[in-house]
Amino acid sequence: MFKKLKHGNKYLNNIGDIMKRSNLNLADVKNNVKNLKGESVWLAINRGRKKIEKVSATIKDIYPSVFTITTNGSLQTFSYFDIMCGNVKILQS
Repeated sequence: MFKKLKHGNKYLNNIGDIMKRSNLNLADVKNNVKNLKGESVWLAINRGRKKIEKVSATIKDIYPSVFTITTNGSLQTFSYFDIMCGNVKILQS
């Protein structure tokens, strides 16, 4: 039997209830990123310990579970769940 998690004054069944910050589902996030492929966007990336990096990037490739961006000649990979959890935010396109 799993222990229920307490968040505030509510009991939750899993940690995903706390982490999910977006009302979008996975298919919506994938479609939104797919529509921005090849375009220049601003991203806010949460690197942990209150370090948020804002970068101008181009969405290069779309894969089933991740997408890649290029910024200043470097290639970075993020998952769609990073957007759903709020670790990566697309600020403007």
